[in-house]
Amino acid sequence: MTERRSNGKSILISGCSSGIGLCVARGLRKRGYRVIASARREEDVEKLHSEGFKTVQLDLDDSASILRAVDETLAITGGELYALFNNGAYGQPGAVEDLSRNTLRAQFESNLFGTVELTNLLIPVMRKQGFGRIIQNSSLLGIASLPYRGAYNASKFALEGITDTLRLELYGTGIHVSLIEPGPIESRFRANAFAMYKKHIDAEHSAHRDIYRRMENRLQKTGPAAPFTLPPKAVLKKVIHALESPRPRPRYYVTVPTWLFGILRRLLSTRMLDRVLRMISRGENK
Repeated sequence: MTERRSNGKSILISGCSSGIGLCVARGLRKRGYRVIASARREEDVEKLHSEGFKTVQLDLDDSASILRAVDETLAITGGELYALFNNGAYGQPGAVEDLSRNTLRAQFESNLFGTVELTNLLIPVMRKQGFGRIIQNSSLLGIASLPYRGAYNASKFALEGITDTLRLELYGTGIHVSLIEPGPIESRFRANAFAMYKKHIDAEHSAHRDIYRRMENRLQKTGPAAPFTLPPKAVLKKVIHALESPRPRPRYYVTVPTWLFGILRRLLSTRMLDRVLRMISRGENK
């Protein structure tokens, strides 16, 4: 990545407590951006503040928190905002038949509804100033589905669809909209997913309990990362391009699995792709 100044352009980033969000916040600040870093928990906000970030507390499940975060962000920036990086999300493991309505709703509140609400509050600011960048952190699981990730798959497919629509609707406004689609990235994602699995899935009374036992081992596994896993800086590189290119791409693939899934989805029939995805799932849940 070539170092260059951003002229102090402001960007709000959700989900900065760790992983991709924290890496992107640090990388963009180093590059000269005025980063407003947000997190859901107060203790994480305090840690970000201790690093010297401008911070706001932002809980995507709470409309009042979103409104407050937007007001505080615009107070920091003087009423303007160059970019929004919607990164905050989590993964809810579990077979579809084991997902309650409330569990699905919780997944969508964080991964879609809160993200769209936050975005919609900031679009008028970008319209008024005549420019802006909206970057959505999606997933390879917004391209193709894997078993036992139904809630997460659905939320990311929905994010992809609404982002494609938003990009069409904002054409000609000076506001550019991009999707970033990472595969496996070094982060706390797996540990957080395991916590949500334990909270919401009754494994012992499920028809999938034998697979769940193997899945638990994978989610708790420590040691070397899965093949093709990249550090979060791989996402940072794509965010920088989406922020600084005169013609940012609609989509940015990150990691070999994302490229592979994208190609297979175009080349294979649905039945053939299903066979491949079942093989992948069996391999990871041995």
